[in-house]
Amino acid sequence: MGDRSQRAPGLGHLAALRARGAAATGGSRTPGEGTRRLDFDDPASLDLTGVATLVLVSAGYAEDDHVIRRHAAVLDAASRDGVRHVVYTSVTTAGDHLGFAPAHRATERLVRACGPSWTILRNGLYAELFGGLLMWAGDAVESPFGDGALAAVVREDLADAAAIVAADPAAHSGRVHDLVGTPITAGQVADRLGVPHRAIGLGKYRRRLGEEMPGLLPFQPPMPASIATGIRHGFLDGTTPDLTDLLGRPARDPLATAVAAAAAMRTASPRRRTDPAGGPARR
Repeated sequence: MGDRSQRAPGLGHLAALRARGAAATGGSRTPGEGTRRLDFDDPASLDLTGVATLVLVSAGYAEDDHVIRRHAAVLDAASRDGVRHVVYTSVTTAGDHLGFAPAHRATERLVRACGPSWTILRNGLYAELFGGLLMWAGDAVESPFGDGALAAVVREDLADAAAIVAADPAAHSGRVHDLVGTPITAGQVADRLGVPHRAIGLGKYRRRLGEEMPGLLPFQPPMPASIATGIRHGFLDGTTPDLTDLLGRPARDPLATAVAAAAAMRTASPRRRTDPAGGPARR
């Protein structure tokens, strides 16, 4: 169960849990079939009675204090209503410098202190996000990533990993899994697309964010900018075996997924570029 602000979130996690035969129910402020209403901004809606294991998908799209307050309210409800285990989807260990990391690390502290046993999944950045952040300029791809690589992960693999942990939480109690993937570069994506890749400076990238994503809220531009400098300067290319160990199989190919995302952006309107959380930019 989880919430991701205005979207019906955690749907991949929910499908993965149900595919494993779990009696799983989703939660969102805009619930649909098979989900219940859980609005992180409405404490009265946070009824977790009967929930044994809570998969808490981080609630983005707000300033850090707002996000942490949301998470604290859910964790208070989990403790009150008898939840036995909390699985929290955080950000990769290598991402401490990212603009959205403080809310994740603060929430990890809350998870450890809230009462139920816990598992923290430090998710790597999505391959879908990496491809979506590439920018088309005619028949070439531009990016602020230079020759840097990202140990990207396909979102579906992260959903599968969360389902595996939630299906047997006792086996993962008190553990932190660093779920990163295979390093890929913007140049590799461009090669697969059969087009050149041109690196741009970080200053130019910030200017283009303002021009091509005019609907960004004040706290959002530092998020993709921090991703850009992290990739460019080699902070996000490290790998661990945690993901494949959890999955018990090879991970899906992040390069193919990033290529598909970049190709989709080629025909998208500039005003529908990818937002910092990996979805279409909201208006």
